[in-house]
Amino acid sequence: MHLKRIITSLVAFPLLSLLIFKGSVFLFSCFIGLVFLVAVYEYYQIVFFDKKNAIFSPISIWGGVCGLLLISAAYFNSFQLIIGVLVLNFMGAAILSMPGYKNGPQILNDVKNEIQAVIYIPLSLAMIIMLRNDPHGVAWIFFLLFIVFAGDVGAFYAGKFFGRHKLSPSISPGKTIEGSVGGMLLCILVGYIFMRLFLPHHNVPMIFLLFAGVNIAAQIGDLFESQLKRAGNIKDSGTILPGHGGILDRIDALLFAAPVAYFFKEFFLTGI
Repeated sequence: MHLKRIITSLVAFPLLSLLIFKGSVFLFSCFIGLVFLVAVYEYYQIVFFDKKNAIFSPISIWGGVCGLLLISAAYFNSFQLIIGVLVLNFMGAAILSMPGYKNGPQILNDVKNEIQAVIYIPLSLAMIIMLRNDPHGVAWIFFLLFIVFAGDVGAFYAGKFFGRHKLSPSISPGKTIEGSVGGMLLCILVGYIFMRLFLPHHNVPMIFLLFAGVNIAAQIGDLFESQLKRAGNIKDSGTILPGHGGILDRIDALLFAAPVAYFFKEFFLTGI
């Protein structure tokens, strides 16, 4: 398993780095759109584990369309469009549920899962594109990837060597409080070094709140996806990434961390 993870990472990371460094915002947005389509399909497989025909229902497909519209709105750097798409998504899902209501009120669960999908995946991915739109967007994308990855690695090894107290055994029995703290510490260390090297003009006291906020959000994102998988009685969201599982397994922490990073950058950090 570890060998597969390493091989997949050695192949995927250079390609992703090349896309971020050399690719335009348009190409990056197209890539994010592709990531969304795979992730939302995995999400639907999880939440509709007992109702497979709902994966490609009109309501679910509408969620996919609105997700792509959200990503397009982020490409144009328009919060007004993003809000408009969210409203349009809700109204469309409500309308699409009405013909199916004659078969029972369970159709409203499909609406709930679709709305959750759009808020959970493409809205968060849109924040990554908004970060990329910044004049220092390349550095911000790498910053986000580095500190989320550092938190993951720190939590794994701190938990492995020092873990004694369970963090949330009902959701993820393997995670420990010691691992959580270790992930936080490595996230802060890596984040500070990265900021010093590539984003040096900032409000120093605030960046430590940024590191902590991103790491806490990332851990919550990891636990939330674990809840989804536990409810769907599956181990991984997919098999597209050997040794890593599915796309949703790889971006679960990022989906919660990206909005925190974006709003911190926009409203709390100065001089960047």
